[in-house]
Amino acid sequence: MTSATKTRAASRSPRRGQAPQGRKPVITREDLIAAALKLVGPHRSVSTLSLREVAREAGIAPNSFYRHFRDVDELAIALIDQAGRSLRKIIGEARHRAASGRSVVRSSVETFMEQLSADEKLLHIVLREGTVGSDAFKQAVERELRSFEEELCVDLIRLAELNKLPIYEPQLVAKAITRLVFNMGTTAMDLPPERHPELIEQMVKILRMIMVGTQTMAKEGIVGD
Repeated sequence: MTSATKTRAASRSPRRGQAPQGRKPVITREDLIAAALKLVGPHRSVSTLSLREVAREAGIAPNSFYRHFRDVDELAIALIDQAGRSLRKIIGEARHRAASGRSVVRSSVETFMEQLSADEKLLHIVLREGTVGSDAFKQAVERELRSFEEELCVDLIRLAELNKLPIYEPQLVAKAITRLVFNMGTTAMDLPPERHPELIEQMVKILRMIMVGTQTMAKEGIVGD
């Protein structure tokens, strides 16, 4: 072998301690979560991902996966948690922006529906895993829904005080709104985009009915049948 040939061969071979070409030498939990996020979508559940598939997308050897997660289930739960946190921030900001101008109900619903088409696919994860995932996934989604309810409850009380309107059982109102919106969101995932405006109008009307109902019950002092 000539010296030139040896030089070319050496340049193609990884040095000791280096990662093979095409693989990342260092990777974080966030990198693996991002890789998994690229693989899921409207018709692809987190529960269907394989370890090798995620590792290949992340550009690492399968064994390197275990440095950050015990298995794909643990990765999926971390992904659900991240999706929930990000969505709460996005929708919470929409409510706060609308408080001084546009309808809070309409702004929140439109923001929610926009997330169905967003590249991040965060909403798809929360919606899908609550219905088709394992028990561990469903429990993770349930935790996120309860967090949505708690934050919405705080906002409902704040807005009621701001607008000097009464509100009856804000915790139950927050639960009703959260469960309704997420349930209709699951339906929306299977609808063509041109049907979304129709669904938005339905959601806005139903949520306004809920709000009028809680205000009426509070004004009339209704506490039960």
